[in-house]
Amino acid sequence: MSGKGRRTQRLDKVLSNLGFGSRAELKKKAKQGSIVVNGTITKDPGKHVDPYADIIEFEGETIQYREYVYLMLHKPPGVVSATEDLRDRTVLDLLDAEYRVFEPFPVGRLDKDTEGLLLLTNDGKLAHELLSPRKHIPKTYEATVEGRVDEEDVRRFASGVTLDDGYVTLPGELAIHSHEEREDGVQLSRISLTIHEGKFHQVKRMFEAVGKKVVYLKRISMGELRLDENLEIGTYRELTEQELALIGRAGSE
Repeated sequence: MSGKGRRTQRLDKVLSNLGFGSRAELKKKAKQGSIVVNGTITKDPGKHVDPYADIIEFEGETIQYREYVYLMLHKPPGVVSATEDLRDRTVLDLLDAEYRVFEPFPVGRLDKDTEGLLLLTNDGKLAHELLSPRKHIPKTYEATVEGRVDEEDVRRFASGVTLDDGYVTLPGELAIHSHEEREDGVQLSRISLTIHEGKFHQVKRMFEAVGKKVVYLKRISMGELRLDENLEIGTYRELTEQELALIGRAGSE
């Protein structure tokens, strides 16, 4: 998963992949003496280097090469889980240019009005493993539901519920946290739900199947990867080595 193969690459390819400029721009920079490899000014942008072993400096800055990026995003509502959209902001619009240059994409999706944990990466192999239907990687959500969720709902979810298209879901673990009443008299239930698949609008449709409506939804975990409680909505950070190990293990199981 680290991508740290001992392959050599053209120097200009390494630098352009990291967003330091086009090959034409880097050719000019090399002629100006702006590129140093292992302590020596290198004016040949086509020189082959090992980006993991050689020390490469660009305009005085030592570069840290990597093939993949892994980002945890606290997705806000109103933003779509896509790489491009003609009408709405996408999750990529939330990233700085230094990460967009890697061309990451969301692993799976959250509905436009749903917030919470979203993984972004350019590691296609890992994404494929995490999204494989045969893996049944658990995903846990917190939700506010219109209607009084009760123990009968817990039992129904544990058996799998029939959605509007006739599909019977895998068993889900529903936990009831609290009940309250809105000013208009409508009962609200605070719950958490763990599901093991990812059908379209699945959580909302599961509650619709038992006559209730989800009015707030937030994903808090995917496998063993949990949303960082200190990550403010709309912000992101790179995964830690420990978190990378967690998702790597989930993808390989």
